Amino acid sequence: MYWYYIIAFIVVVIDQLSKWVIVKTMAYGDSITVIEDFFYITSHRNQGAAWGILQGQMGFFYIITAVVVVGIIFYMQKYAKESKLLAVSLSLILGGALGNFMDRLFRQEVVDFFDFIIFNYNYPIFNVADSSLVVGVILIIIATIIDEKKKGKVKQ
Repeated sequence: MYWYYIIAFIVVVIDQLSKWVIVKTMAYGDSITVIEDFFYITSHRNQGAAWGILQGQMGFFYIITAVVVVGIIFYMQKYAKESKLLAVSLSLILGGALGNFMDRLFRQEVVDFFDFIIFNYNYPIFNVADSSLVVGVILIIIATIIDEKKKGKVKQ
């Protein structure tokens, strides 16, 4: 097994464990203040995607997630050996995709709980899997920029 699959597995475990704690210890809508007017732990559910779009479209999410997971594994097998940054990026995306997929499959909804207010904007509530997906995408962008700069230097 390649080390980058272990990263994805760790993301899934942390994601699912944190969601389990929220479901078992908080009622839907309950909120715990961590930092007043900035950060709360709020028990929330989402039957859609980011920002609540496509509510209730579980069949669509099953298909899309399956395609994404297969694509990520293909890219990991083909390119992750060449770039550790790309491997970590894809690992984070794989772990995040699988974490939210497990919620949709077993709960028919995604458990969210990180609740931030930034400059008086109540940011949509999210979870560990969502965070992993976002960080993974940002790292892919960085890896792509680095790779393009390397290619530019080789051509000159």
